[in-house]
Amino acid sequence: MTSTLSEEASKALLAPFGVPFLPERVVADADAAVEAADAVGYPVVAKLSGDAIAHKTERGLVRLNLADADAVRTAATELLAAATPDDGDVSVLVAPMVKSNREFICGMSTDPQFGPTVLVGIGGILAEAIADVSIRLSPLTENDASEMLDELAMSDLLGEFRGEPAVDRTAMTTLLVALSKAAEADATIQSIDLNPVLVVDGKPVAVDALVEVAASEGASA
Repeated sequence: MTSTLSEEASKALLAPFGVPFLPERVVADADAAVEAADAVGYPVVAKLSGDAIAHKTERGLVRLNLADADAVRTAATELLAAATPDDGDVSVLVAPMVKSNREFICGMSTDPQFGPTVLVGIGGILAEAIADVSIRLSPLTENDASEMLDELAMSDLLGEFRGEPAVDRTAMTTLLVALSKAAEADATIQSIDLNPVLVVDGKPVAVDALVEVAASEGASA
């Protein structure tokens, strides 16, 4: 049996290994959401977060490009009202709004035969349609990660693109190795999904994260 951690808990688990995230805050109510937005700087994104909430976009639990306090307060109120009893305890995650012309997907999954594997590919809403990915077994070296980037059919996206600087390859390989290190350090981790990973000023930033873990004995998934 497995269970999926909330976005907040997933990021807290991965950050110590070197996965890059935005400076964000998790709050309990609309007033606190406004305070969080004031702190991180407008515009912001607001999301409903909880252990039972995996697919926020499909449920309309994400509010983008909130430009002022009134917009944040309204969005947070609506998000909290949209929670269902099945969602359990929920909170509102407030983060800076960032945009990028390039989106990647990075992740880790446990193969029944070979064990942990690390993946990188073209991400965003077209990830499944394009299916441009590279996969390697863990443990992963920096050289392995660099070769994975070269194996992508659309590896040109790593260079200068639409006025944006080239992707910092060292930062991207470090992110992939971080996923491998997380899998090595914590055998309960069954999968990691970072989608999308945006390129902001040449640096990869994971704006969403979901970690699936093996449920402890007696726990319900």
